[in-house]
Amino acid sequence: MRTRFPFAFEPRLVPFGLAFGVTPRTAWVEVDDDDLTVRFGPWHLATPRRNLGEGSVTGPYRFAKVAGPAHLSFADRGITFATTTARGACFPLREPVPGIEPTGRLRHPGVTMTVVEPERLLEVAPLR
Repeated sequence: MRTRFPFAFEPRLVPFGLAFGVTPRTAWVEVDDDDLTVRFGPWHLATPRRNLGEGSVTGPYRFAKVAGPAHLSFADRGITFATTTARGACFPLREPVPGIEPTGRLRHPGVTMTVVEPERLLEVAPLR
């Protein structure tokens, strides 16, 4: 099994993402038999599906929290890959993973992704 989820690009956010190399060709979420992988321009996150906790649909989000690059939550160190203010799929992670910086020292306990079908991602991604 391999399922790819495109990001939902909100027109007013496109120029902000483009400035960081985030486009429909460089941003997607992929779920295969074992892993969930996020590509968001130059950012990359991969984790085993068994590492995903129970997800939820979240949103709407504030413009400043989602415009442009991948975002780090200063509240909980979660990472957000967003291309729309509307809604996305959010997963807590059982074990934190690297994603926002290249050394891998900073690890994220959760990930939010504003894909086109967040409900479907919630159904497909976790191993049950």
